[in-house]
Amino acid sequence: MKRRQHEEKKPNHERWLITYADMITLLMVFFIVLYALSNIDAQKFRALADSLSKALGGGGIVLTNAGPDVVTGSNATVQGNLGKASQEQLPAVDEKDLKETANLAMIKAKVESYIKAKGLNASVTATLEERGVVISFKDAILFKLGSAELSPQARAIVRQIGEILLPLPNYIRIEGHTDNLPINNSRFPSNWELSTARATSVVHELIDGLHFPPYRLSAVGYGEYRPKVPNTSEQNRQKNRRVDIVILRSKYEPVEPKSGKVPGQN
Repeated sequence: MKRRQHEEKKPNHERWLITYADMITLLMVFFIVLYALSNIDAQKFRALADSLSKALGGGGIVLTNAGPDVVTGSNATVQGNLGKASQEQLPAVDEKDLKETANLAMIKAKVESYIKAKGLNASVTATLEERGVVISFKDAILFKLGSAELSPQARAIVRQIGEILLPLPNYIRIEGHTDNLPINNSRFPSNWELSTARATSVVHELIDGLHFPPYRLSAVGYGEYRPKVPNTSEQNRQKNRRVDIVILRSKYEPVEPKSGKVPGQN
């Protein structure tokens, strides 16, 4: 064997230069990034951040005034307390609206209790919607086919439900609806007249039977043009033939025509 194989290799004392060069490179990149950040248009940056915040469901709460910026000392950093910001972005709670919602829910519960006690679940429903409480009657329980005259049973039902609604100060709208089958007789040339006449019959029953304040009531006929479901079968047409009593929320009063309430009238 050659003598060279027995000689020990000398240690490389210059390997530290590789690590040093890597560190210098990283420092250079770091300072380049800091320089780039210092030249960002703050207005464009805030606009971009706001857009991202809204897209992520934050409602524009991610970027707000907070502590000083690392580079420039400006007030354009990310807010740390997101919980507090979320509370600030929540809409103000309207106590009046909450109270009215609770009252309407109570009225709905009373009507549902009456419906259940009388076994009317298949013919009468009560729902709480954005516009208020909607009490919906299938036409068969109130009227004969093609008629706008309330039966004795229907008069009793309307009065008993009206007694539940009488203490409320809200406006009440009676809405008549039909299916799309045409009607043309001496009294009702079209479904417009039939639906309006049915709504008016319920209004008269509330006024004549319970002395309901007339200024709180209105009658509307929608004919066949506000169906619950498509008029594609007899079962669906039965659902569309209905009369709705709608207890409107008070927030809609400003858009209603001014009432002709007599001073001192309840």
